[in-house]
Amino acid sequence: QVQLKESGGGLVQAGGSLSVSCAASGRTFSSYNMGWFRQAPGKEREFVAVITWKGGYTYYADSVKGRFIISRDNAKSTVNLQMNNLKPEETAVYYCARAQYGAIVNRASPNEYDSWGQGTQVTVSS
Repeated sequence: QVQLKESGGGLVQAGGSLSVSCAASGRTFSSYNMGWFRQAPGKEREFVAVITWKGGYTYYADSVKGRFIISRDNAKSTVNLQMNNLKPEETAVYYCARAQYGAIVNRASPNEYDSWGQGTQVTVSS
């Protein structure tokens, strides 16, 4: 079973930028699509972005399109999320997730992902 560990969260002012990273254990990282989700207090876990196993395709939630960038380094078994122009309502715990092997049917559904990190807190102050 893969282990995922996020890092890089913190406090940033509205309009600022922050990058979060996820390091994966195991040798099969490059075979899986990887995603980022976030969850604010009292809200459901929300899809943010996903990147295909070779990094050739990326998909974003409409709310972050044009501001967030997901990337991966298969040699280092890491996936990153660069977040720009952050908004206070984006304060949440950000989770890295490994998609189930193969094609994703509904990339926005947490059910399509079988491994999760413990999350990293991102707080955007107004």
